[in-house]
Amino acid sequence: MPTPEKTSFAGIVAAGRELLEAGGQQRLTMQSVAERVGVRAPSLYKHVNNRAALLTAVAEATIDDLAARVEATDGSLEEVVRGYRRFAQTWPAGFRLMLSIEAPPEALARTAAPVLHATRELVGEQEALEAARLVVAWATGFIEMELNGSFRLGGDVDRAFEYGLSTLRRALATGP
Repeated sequence: MPTPEKTSFAGIVAAGRELLEAGGQQRLTMQSVAERVGVRAPSLYKHVNNRAALLTAVAEATIDDLAARVEATDGSLEEVVRGYRRFAQTWPAGFRLMLSIEAPPEALARTAAPVLHATRELVGEQEALEAARLVVAWATGFIEMELNGSFRLGGDVDRAFEYGLSTLRRALATGP
């Protein structure tokens, strides 16, 4: 009779996400995950081939979480982007991981649908992809600066975010 599993792939990924947020990518090791789920490190290899595969699995789970949260919005450009920001504020290390090479492109494509839909509503089918890229690039840059504490000139960062978002919407709605 085989020995019952002491952990699962989902448990490993969940532990990986927790460790990532607690200490960044350097803390996300096979050993630390094994300790978190209560097994020896070699037991993880039944579920995850190596650390690179662990990072990819954690990135994909993070992306799927983001996709679900953004899809739960009303679909407007503003709410999609605000959802993206709230997610990054909640999961900053996961946010950074999903922007890294470890993030599977097919998973990232799942997060594109809500922003493409929102931009399509504003600019039409022909320019939706370009508009979506503009919005994501602006939002990602703003959020990354915010997470890094780069806004040091004072003022209200939330107000600045809303200003940028409303300016982007106006620009997209009125065209070049």
